[in-house]
Amino acid sequence: MRSSAARVSEQRLNLDRFLPYRLSVLSNRVSDAIARQYSRRFGLTIPEWRVMAVLGQGGDVSAREVAARTAMDKVRVSRAVTGLVAAKRVQRQIDEADGRVSRLSLTPRGRAIYDEIVPLALHLEELLLSSLSPDERGVLDRLMAKLDRRIGHLHAPLR
Repeated sequence: MRSSAARVSEQRLNLDRFLPYRLSVLSNRVSDAIARQYSRRFGLTIPEWRVMAVLGQGGDVSAREVAARTAMDKVRVSRAVTGLVAAKRVQRQIDEADGRVSRLSLTPRGRAIYDEIVPLALHLEELLLSSLSPDERGVLDRLMAKLDRRIGHLHAPLR
């Protein structure tokens, strides 16, 4: 009798049905569609826009908090922040309570760009979601939240 590991190794991965792959591709396609709207106009990369989107929610945020909220690695966040600071779209201030931490916020220039991009992003979201009924939108929202909660349990090594 073959072990379960041997049976699993004989399985083939069908990317067209593999949820992580499908979610990644869909996410990239949606990000690219939005990026086409702002990259030419404002010279922003996708990571830079993600940083700005987090900072646009308000409050001073650390780069570590940006990385956690966007699921981007620290290097990508750091590069994006460096570019945004150089372009005077984001400002950095040393945290008064912890001098090792920088707090990030949008500059007035960054806020103006954010305010122009948000309607474009929301319009594209609405175009995408218009293919779903209100009930389907609710189901999608609940399923995404459920999968997001579950992913927290998958950080442990697989058995």
